[in-house]
Amino acid sequence: MNLKEIPTPAYVIDEKKLKKNLEILADVQKKSGAKILLAQKAYSIYQTYPLIAQYLSGCTASGIFEARLAHEEFHAPDGSKRENHVYEPAFKDDEMEELCEICDHIVFNSIKQLQHHKPVWKKAYEEGKISVGLRINPEISTDDAHEIYDPCASGSRLGIRLCDMPSRLPNGVEGLHFHNLCEQDFKPLLDTFKKVEKDFAAYFPDTEFSYSEGEEPKGSQLRWINLGGGHHITRDDYDVEGLIDLVKYIKSTYGLEVYLEPGEAIALYAGYLVTTVMDIVETDRKPVLILDTSAACHMPDVIEMPYVPPLKDADNPGELPYTYRLSSRTCLAGDVIGDYSFENEKKIGDRLYFEDMAIYSMVKNNTFNGMPLPDIAVMHDRNDIEIIRKFGYEDFKMRL
Repeated sequence: MNLKEIPTPAYVIDEKKLKKNLEILADVQKKSGAKILLAQKAYSIYQTYPLIAQYLSGCTASGIFEARLAHEEFHAPDGSKRENHVYEPAFKDDEMEELCEICDHIVFNSIKQLQHHKPVWKKAYEEGKISVGLRINPEISTDDAHEIYDPCASGSRLGIRLCDMPSRLPNGVEGLHFHNLCEQDFKPLLDTFKKVEKDFAAYFPDTEFSYSEGEEPKGSQLRWINLGGGHHITRDDYDVEGLIDLVKYIKSTYGLEVYLEPGEAIALYAGYLVTTVMDIVETDRKPVLILDTSAACHMPDVIEMPYVPPLKDADNPGELPYTYRLSSRTCLAGDVIGDYSFENEKKIGDRLYFEDMAIYSMVKNNTFNGMPLPDIAVMHDRNDIEIIRKFGYEDFKMRL
C-alpha cells in the first residue's frame, strides 16, 4: 500500500524522516553528554518506540497514563528500561504510589505538592528508586507570539518563582526543571539558562566538587537539571553547536546531569495527514474545499495556536492560479484549515497531503460531531505503508 491507496483520513508517520531526526539528537547526546527524553505530550505513537529507544535516553510524561505508556513500551534494544520522568502541576494521591514504582524521576510543581506527597516518595527515594525535582519558573518570556504556550506569563501556575523558593533545597530534592520555550532556536534557551544560573545560584553546587568529610556543599545537593522542551534541535537552522557547548559548560562547571525533553524535534516534519476532497462549495469570497478531515478534530493546534499547516504542492493564496479555502465536514463554522493556492484546479476525489502532522495531532484529536478518527500508519524506508491503528464507532462511543 502507498500514499495514493490508503483510506482517508489517515495520519502517516514517515519512518525515514523520524530516523533522521533521531540521528541528529543522538549526535547531540554523544557530543554534549546530555540525556534527551521524548516528551510524549507531543508525540506518543508507541508503535515507533522501539525505534526511538535505540537513540534516546528515555521519556518524560505529563501524567500517569503517559508514564504508564513509557514504562510498558519504551525499552532499550536489549529489553532494559529507559529512564521515565514525570511532571504534573498536581498529582492525585492515588497515583503517587504507582508513579514511584514506574518512574525514576518525579518533578513537583510546588513545595506544597512536594511536602503533601512526601510520605510516599520519601520511601522510594530512600530505597534509591526515584530522584525528586522541583519545577522552577525563571520568569522570562521568550516568545510573545504564543501566549497560550508561555509558562512564564504573568500569573502562571507552572513552576516556583524565586521569591517562593526556600533558602535551600528541601531534603531529598536533587533536581531542578524549567521550561519556557515553544518551537525555538538555541538563543532563547541560552538567555533563559543565564537568568536561571544568576537568579537561582544558591541552589547550584559549588564549582569545586570535592569536600572534606562531613562538610556540606555551600550550594545544595543538586544532581541534575532539566532544560525542558520547545527546542527545535532538528530544524535545519538550529544552532546545534551552541546547544552542545551550553551542555558541556553546565556539566563541567557544576557537575550536573543535563536533560533535554523535546517533543516536536523528535517527530518534526515526520508525518502527514492524508485527506480527500469531498465537495466544493462556491461562496461570495472563494471556493471552499470540504475535506474528510478537520482542524477542530484532527489538528487542533491549527485553531489553538493558530497557524496554517504546510500542504504539499500548495502555496500562499494568490501565488498560484487557483485559490481555495480548505475546511471540514463538521458543523463548526470556524473549522477552517486555511487558504491555499494550487497550480491546477481541484476536483472532488482529489487527495491532499498536510505536512508536519506527526506532532500535537494524534495526541490531541477528538470526535466532535461524531467525526471518525483518522487511521494511523507508518511509511517504512521503502515507502511501503503499514496501517498500525484503525478507529471506528466503538472508539467514538467509548469516550461518552
